[in-house]
Amino acid sequence: MRVELYSWGGAEEVTGSKHFLELKDKVFMIDCGAFQGKRDEADHKNRTWPFNVKNIDSMILTHAHYDHCGLVPILPMKGFIGNIHTTPASRDLASLIMMDSAHIQVRDIEFLNKRARKKGESFEKKPLYTEEDVVKCLDHFITISYHRPFYLLDGIKAIFYDAGHILGSAITHLELNHNGQQMSIGFTGDLGRKNLPILRDPEYIPAVDYLILESTYGDRLHDPIELVMDQLTDVINRTIERGGKIIIPSFAMERTQELVYYMHLLNDQSRIPKIPVFVDSPMSTNATSIFRVHQECYDEETRQAFLNHHKNPFGFNELRYITNQEESKELNAYKEPCIIISSSGMCEAGRILHHLIHNIENKKNTILIVGYMAENTLGRRIQENHPKVKIFGDFYKLRAEVITLNTFSAHADYNDILEYVSKLDYHKLKEIFLVHGEKGAQDHLKKLLEEKNYKVSIVKAGQKYSLQV
Repeated sequence: MRVELYSWGGAEEVTGSKHFLELKDKVFMIDCGAFQGKRDEADHKNRTWPFNVKNIDSMILTHAHYDHCGLVPILPMKGFIGNIHTTPASRDLASLIMMDSAHIQVRDIEFLNKRARKKGESFEKKPLYTEEDVVKCLDHFITISYHRPFYLLDGIKAIFYDAGHILGSAITHLELNHNGQQMSIGFTGDLGRKNLPILRDPEYIPAVDYLILESTYGDRLHDPIELVMDQLTDVINRTIERGGKIIIPSFAMERTQELVYYMHLLNDQSRIPKIPVFVDSPMSTNATSIFRVHQECYDEETRQAFLNHHKNPFGFNELRYITNQEESKELNAYKEPCIIISSSGMCEAGRILHHLIHNIENKKNTILIVGYMAENTLGRRIQENHPKVKIFGDFYKLRAEVITLNTFSAHADYNDILEYVSKLDYHKLKEIFLVHGEKGAQDHLKKLLEEKNYKVSIVKAGQKYSLQV
């Protein structure tokens, strides 16, 4: 039996995950994510696909982050008629992410058109997809819970295991049978960390012949998650003392809920003053509702700390969820210290851009980075403390203090990855393929794995790799 692996996204880069396995005349896809980064380049890659969608028989969605699910609505538009398999929580969150993306695209294009007209310029561009396209793609979704075997195609059995990355995230274990020959393949999707709040730790999958492994933090170590309460306390209290605001660009799901969870604890323990905490993102509000529904994904600590005592882990007296634009605009006139959590996480779209415009030039304020910032995103430029950054076509001086807390990452670092791989059957594992990482991270992780005598390949976009029994 011969299987071919190839990728058209998430290969030597972090965003745009699109991976494929081809067995004889059957093709199935793993993730269909959007590219993020340089706007024109990312937009071109999101609109121009170098593969024929009509050839795809089935698909797996590992989790609902935008760089993994953001282009799913385009699949049916291009002729895909197969099923999309994912967990129940991922289906609900992906629906929210895709619908929000459709809404933001329309709104941002209208904003840019308006600016262009004022400058006497022309700006004509259509959204990648509409809310109607999102509704249509959801007809293709089939949800399967963790540990429940299902068949992608004839002879290809799959089982989802908890990846511990975000709510509903899944590591996929595949068993392929063809003409009496068998092969097992593991696909980590995005691998989480141990001891993250709310979620269970990543689960180990059965032995595999081949492992397709993410490498986002293949060259970095995170601060221990146990430090997060102390770090948050220090940043918040220091900013309040100088009369500033804490602006937090945050992914609307998982990271925002983690932040709210920790701030709830800090309030309960009186470690920070009682100041307003605003979650300014309709999607965050809706995502939090989905988190409340999918308690099957919670770890035991969350159950013991909150649910068994009839508390809401995502709500406390100082917390306010902002849903409409008028309330969001009012925050820009708010003069007192406060905390504003707003999407998007990489500062590429949404309400966070307006909060940055109004707060980035005030040195009393803090911009708190709590997630991965891909190359060429506004978030990365802020994280790297560029003296000036461009927002909506205009330059702003970066005077606010910029703090990065690595404790918050939902991705495994290289020690986590090495530990995870070490739990797999070394004698059965023939090769590891690295995806979803930038060059430096992948080179470093490849070296570490090879030092432990694993065969490792870094997947390059469009190149085919042969997997054989």
